[in-house]
Amino acid sequence: MAAPVRAEDIGQLIHALLQPTALIELGVIAACLAVAWLVVRLVRGPEPRRGSMWFGKGVVDGIFFPVLALLLVLLARWGLQGVVPEAVFRLAVPIFVSLAVIRLTVRVLRASFPDSHLVRVVERSLSWVVWLGVVLWVTGVLPLVLQELDAIQWKIGATQVSVRNILEGLVSAVLVLVGALWLSSLLEARLLSGSIGNVGVRKMAANALRALLLFIGLMFALSAAGIDLTALGVLGGALGVGIGFGLQKLAANYVSGFVILAEQSMRIGDLVRVDNFEGRITDISTRYTVVRAINGRESIIPNEMMITQRVENASLADSRMLLNTVVQVAYGSDVPAVMARMQEAVAAVPRVMADPGPGVLLTNFAADGLELTVGFWIADPENGQGNVRSDVNLAILRLLDEMAVEIPYPQRVLRRASA
Repeated sequence: MAAPVRAEDIGQLIHALLQPTALIELGVIAACLAVAWLVVRLVRGPEPRRGSMWFGKGVVDGIFFPVLALLLVLLARWGLQGVVPEAVFRLAVPIFVSLAVIRLTVRVLRASFPDSHLVRVVERSLSWVVWLGVVLWVTGVLPLVLQELDAIQWKIGATQVSVRNILEGLVSAVLVLVGALWLSSLLEARLLSGSIGNVGVRKMAANALRALLLFIGLMFALSAAGIDLTALGVLGGALGVGIGFGLQKLAANYVSGFVILAEQSMRIGDLVRVDNFEGRITDISTRYTVVRAINGRESIIPNEMMITQRVENASLADSRMLLNTVVQVAYGSDVPAVMARMQEAVAAVPRVMADPGPGVLLTNFAADGLELTVGFWIADPENGQGNVRSDVNLAILRLLDEMAVEIPYPQRVLRRASA
């Protein structure tokens, strides 16, 4: 970044910006921006790359554009050094550096926390802080501010700490954590997009790698902030006591999540029923499992519940499912003929499996008629159960109408006492 402008040089800078040579600098910077836009447009292609941190949804809202523009501006400034007095470049370089930092941080946060509502607040706060720093740098006020912040000191144990040390440590910690988040997001996307291995195993590896990188990044961030890592031994002991009492449920959920992913007893895509909620597993995180029902409702179930309670998994060993429907026919009907024709009609329904085929049983002598239970198998329960049961019922109704078999109404015998 260019050297900060001293307070006494502000007048000279303004005078230089009003010279005709400043137009040459503006033209060169505009050309750099145009070249950067064209290169990003050619590399990106006609369609936006969804989820890409380098390009984003548009040409200029990714990381690639400000970084490339900064490199081109630096190269142009080096080429014009000694030819054109430097004025606009002294403002342009820190602006492009700040834009690159903001874009990098924003894209990393959005990729790491896509569903978090706090990301927008962090984005705006970071933008204001960075642009304020640029203004202070360009106007030459930043060294004075840092000098005043360095004068505010207090003693913690044997260490002398100033406000400037804390702010510089926070900046270093943020940069280290952003780098760790970026690396973990890239590796996680690469693992989850792989074609080898089970999805659950790749998810477990991605979660473990993300946690490891964040832990390493946190250690580096604390070290960069000037915090003695040997003091974390006491914090680790307190954390262990906290986990033993108040955080044991949370720790149990995290451990259960890794157990589920390692054992593969439940996988992403399985059809399960837990706590009277039935649906398909759409995500298994380290703390909870997301189950989506056919009607679109989603249930967030703690992983401990998936381990300690009874869970019905319709997809663990065999995805086939047996469904039943019940119908009554009137007494006096030709039951064997009705059962044979009913079995053929159900077998003709598209989603009903031929092997094992459907079966019809006389299950009850009811008060109003003979109760027939129709059982049939389907191989794709994820496509719904109510719709295939409806198709089977419609096929049975058409058959009974064709055979003129009566579905009896409820019957009651009334006895009238004689006067």
